[in-house]
Amino acid sequence: MAKTGAEKVDAFMERSETWREEFEKLRDILLDCQLTEELKWGVPCYTYNGTNVVLMHGFKEYCALLFFKGALMADPEGILVIQSENVQATRQIRFTNVKEIVKMTRMLKAYVFEAIEIEKAGYQVQYKKTEEFNMPDEFRQKLDKLPALKKAFEALTPGRQRGYLLYFSAAKQAKTRMSRIEKYMEHILDGKGLND
Repeated sequence: MAKTGAEKVDAFMERSETWREEFEKLRDILLDCQLTEELKWGVPCYTYNGTNVVLMHGFKEYCALLFFKGALMADPEGILVIQSENVQATRQIRFTNVKEIVKMTRMLKAYVFEAIEIEKAGYQVQYKKTEEFNMPDEFRQKLDKLPALKKAFEALTPGRQRGYLLYFSAAKQAKTRMSRIEKYMEHILDGKGLND
């Protein structure tokens, strides 16, 4: 018999070597907000009518709640964090100990309820178009020289295109950018994304 979401999260909690107490307190708060508990991407994820609202995850320095549409939230307390410059939709609230969570319980519930209201209203994050991402000159030159590569790149899904553009652009030196481009040309020609 398949395990329920709660049973899977129970198993996750039992395996947690770090942040266990923090996760348990966050779990209590999230369940008190009437969300459905599941295990997705190996971490507890909380949904409303089948839509992802928030998940818990741990890192070396902190644990966090990650709001899937955090970019749409008001954030009156200024506690939502953007993980990196390329993140468009999600936002985190970070914690380093259970006392912080206990102290913030009321505030956290308010944030969760706002996230639920965003889902109920059907609001969507407006993502940047692929054309708005930086295309390194080295890659643009390759596309101009190799029509088959250009055609293959343009045939990729927008998400795959963005993945390549972000990866190629992240390299500081032209030599590294060229190396990355050369390494993934066959992938692009085969219609594959960066991680396919």
